Amino acid sequence: MQQNVSDFIVKRLSAWGVKRLFGYPGDGINGLLGALNRAGGEPAFVQTRHEEMAAFMASAHAKFTGEVGVCLATSGPGAIHLLNGLYDARTDHQPVVAIVGQKARTGLGGHNQQEVDLVSLFKDVAGEYVQMATVPAQIRHLIDRAFRIALSQRTVTCVIIPNDLQTLDYEEPPREHDTIHSGAGYTAPRILPRDEELQRAADVLNAGQKVAMLIGSGAQGAVHEVIEVAERLGAGVAKAFLGKAVLPDDLPFVTGAIGLFGTNASHRMMQECDTLLMVGSSFPYAEFLPKEGQARGVQIDVDGRMLSIRYPMEVNLVGDSAETLRALLPLLQPKEDRSFRQMIEQEIRQWHGLLHERALEAGEPVNPRLVFAELSPRLPDACILTADSGSSSSWVAQYIQIRPGMRFSVSGSLASMGCAVPYAIAAKFAHADRVVIACAGDGAMQMNGLSELLTIQKYWRQWANPQLIVLVLNNRDLNFVTWEQRLMLGDPRYVASQQLPELNYAAFAESLGLEGIRVERPEDVAGAWERALAADRPVVLDVLTDPEVIAFTPEVAMKYAQQLAGAIRQGDKAAEEHLEEPLRTAVLESEPS
Repeated sequence: MQQNVSDFIVKRLSAWGVKRLFGYPGDGINGLLGALNRAGGEPAFVQTRHEEMAAFMASAHAKFTGEVGVCLATSGPGAIHLLNGLYDARTDHQPVVAIVGQKARTGLGGHNQQEVDLVSLFKDVAGEYVQMATVPAQIRHLIDRAFRIALSQRTVTCVIIPNDLQTLDYEEPPREHDTIHSGAGYTAPRILPRDEELQRAADVLNAGQKVAMLIGSGAQGAVHEVIEVAERLGAGVAKAFLGKAVLPDDLPFVTGAIGLFGTNASHRMMQECDTLLMVGSSFPYAEFLPKEGQARGVQIDVDGRMLSIRYPMEVNLVGDSAETLRALLPLLQPKEDRSFRQMIEQEIRQWHGLLHERALEAGEPVNPRLVFAELSPRLPDACILTADSGSSSSWVAQYIQIRPGMRFSVSGSLASMGCAVPYAIAAKFAHADRVVIACAGDGAMQMNGLSELLTIQKYWRQWANPQLIVLVLNNRDLNFVTWEQRLMLGDPRYVASQQLPELNYAAFAESLGLEGIRVERPEDVAGAWERALAADRPVVLDVLTDPEVIAFTPEVAMKYAQQLAGAIRQGDKAAEEHLEEPLRTAVLESEPS
């Protein structure tokens, strides 16, 4: 039986192992939607509330499965809406294929309704491969190349299919000149540096007395190798935010987060190390790495373009993290002097004690630190966590203790608001048996999280385990930006831009048939988590938190003490309500005499 172009595309998606695609309908893709309908759910179509959310979900699917994420959008405005989520995938090096509709070929170039130059639109975000189909015989190789390039380059690709082409009879490319004959399938290669480069790296690492390691999401799958190398070198290991779930936090040499959310242990380790080994990370903030010339550097990354751009490395190794570390291990000499490691372990113990003390401090009404301090020991085995950009990320970085088997992700390099809930939905589709917890601020919930609660309502009964918890930090403020205004610029909080409308998120969830839990007192936090984790359906946990608890770690905020003092002098007295030492003293000393 003759199949049309759309039927072939759907079958080709299955040949590439696609189990589901995320999207929103429109007349520019009706041919494709009809083919999906005829295919009977293989692959499944997940209807989001907005195309941006579909792209976020495709990005998260890639992160949580290692597979290609696929999103589908109509022409014109639908295609435009995909961009933010696609940039999230691109900047975090995730394989995502966007399939978008286009106006009929006969009308292109005629200033038609919803006509947009989609090749140009996607040329940056999908710069490795964006093509528009013009004849049926192209379709096979356009789909095959889009998938193969997305996987091999760990990037975003895009195939544009005009709507009149979607319903034409499919044609195999003829066996003649100027035709392309492609096949499906891709296996990742083994990527290893040359032996002489491995020896150069080992010489640098063996010579060091104070070795610091920094790992990112590129070290995923290399947990045993990272541990062995750290043990042999007597190194501490800091984790970039996207690498949070690579190593469990109960290892005594894991210093935790680095950067604006970072621990004292991570920062002291970087300040005092004489050697830096960076594995699978493009952590961007140079001020939190060793000073140039302080430390000799070795970096491992599968993408040579990412080498020696954050710190001037002496040895740059292009290779898979696990493979390269395994090859490096026999060349490394055990460090006899463990004093640097002992200092690191003491620092991290002190840090955890400090976090505990800070979580118990009073808030108006609830200290946000307490919310995460109570969650961390209650996390179910093998749960998946997501966080939104903003203060929720800060608290996750500081307080959530990852155990083996847990997963976590966030919009890392793009740091886009509005990712936590769509990420959690994608995680739930990919791992329906696991508990998923999204940590979001009220700004992100008002931006798009509320609408995606409708997506949860639509699908949750299909999941083997219905447990999905959306934590909302309800502080009526765009809180991280408020603190940036105070700390970075020395300006007081700008009420017109920062204050959010009041909303009872728990009541909203209840109106959708989900469970809503509202917390207004610190003594209710622990019980609320117990109730949420025992629920038989998705939960929105709405906690009224104090916006004046600084989202930065006080130690990091020290460098901005003078600006913060300036904001307070201009009338922002709320900013000094909960300042802790040594930040309070630094702010007072910045006041003019």
